[in-house]
Amino acid sequence: MTPTLALAIDLLSRRSNTPEDAGCQELMISRLEPLGFKIERMRFGDVDNFYARRGNSGPLLVFAGHTDVVPTGPLDKWHTPPFEPTIKDDMLYARGAADMKTSLAAFVTAIEDFVAAHPDHAGSIGLLITSDEEGVAVDGTVKVVEALKARGEHFDYCIVGEPTSNKVVGDMIKNGRRGSLSGKLVVKGVQGHIAYPHLVKNPIHLVAPAIKDMVETVWDKGNEYFPPTSWQISNMNGGTGATNVVPGEVEILFNFRFCPELNGQGSTEQNLKQRVHAVLDQHALNYDLDWEYSPPYITPRGNLVEAIAEAIKQAYGVTPELSTTGGTSDGRFIADICKQVIEFGPLNATIHKLNECVGVKDIEPLKDTYRLTLEKLLLAS
Repeated sequence: MTPTLALAIDLLSRRSNTPEDAGCQELMISRLEPLGFKIERMRFGDVDNFYARRGNSGPLLVFAGHTDVVPTGPLDKWHTPPFEPTIKDDMLYARGAADMKTSLAAFVTAIEDFVAAHPDHAGSIGLLITSDEEGVAVDGTVKVVEALKARGEHFDYCIVGEPTSNKVVGDMIKNGRRGSLSGKLVVKGVQGHIAYPHLVKNPIHLVAPAIKDMVETVWDKGNEYFPPTSWQISNMNGGTGATNVVPGEVEILFNFRFCPELNGQGSTEQNLKQRVHAVLDQHALNYDLDWEYSPPYITPRGNLVEAIAEAIKQAYGVTPELSTTGGTSDGRFIADICKQVIEFGPLNATIHKLNECVGVKDIEPLKDTYRLTLEKLLLAS
């Protein structure tokens, strides 16, 4: 059993249901301190985080990730107990195997190998680890980044160990994520008996033309890195449950996954908000609208993208493509103090599912990818 596989199994055996850490971070710290890392434990609210750094000079390459995992779901639907890591048919099964404890193990052993071979390397290595990524994400990476920014600390490069691979490990790097803009829209009407339509104002009927306009709107055409912005309704609720009562209001939850503005193409948070309000106002609706925003980020082709792409090709024999698809990640927070942020990790086919797993044969090349990236960025400096 390789050191990376052994460490992954140790991490996976810990029940770190978000936002619990269950000792995962202390296990990682116990491996990093002997290498000369300065450890800062940064607990906010009920969330454990730590920031570790080895070295005082630039460039600074930081590995980022999370120890928390999503709930297991029905235990009787798992082939093997989710917190008893099991190897079966060359697959390692456990909750968090793909998202993202295997990456955490590979971070640590890659750093151990690199430091053993290059104890006096140039630049610095860092880790930013949270236990609040799978939950509400308010006391984790975002708080650590705020604290680091307040004291003027910035990263040169950051690799987030999210499971980005699609069909084979190594085929996809995430070099950005779309923005997320959610709205809670309440359209008001007049409730009343359905048999007296002249005495009511049906808010569902009133909002229907506006919905049609929003569905048919081309918000933008995308750009070099991002697909076109999409708008979707996720929930719509109105009515008392009775068949003879017109509702007094209807609540609609919707979301933009938007292409951020780049070289004159794409959208911005403010632009999307203005356009939505213009549609609603055009139809003279009586409404309330609350917004929730998660920022996008993008890392154009450059030192980090080139270095990890070359490392992936060496380790896996695969040429990766760049992608900005998928949901949000903590990369959106880290981008505030780091110009070059990418995400790379195992296959994402089983994340958040029953019987989550990774291929055992893919684990050592993952460690090698991270180690080779360290070599390409720090030894060349």
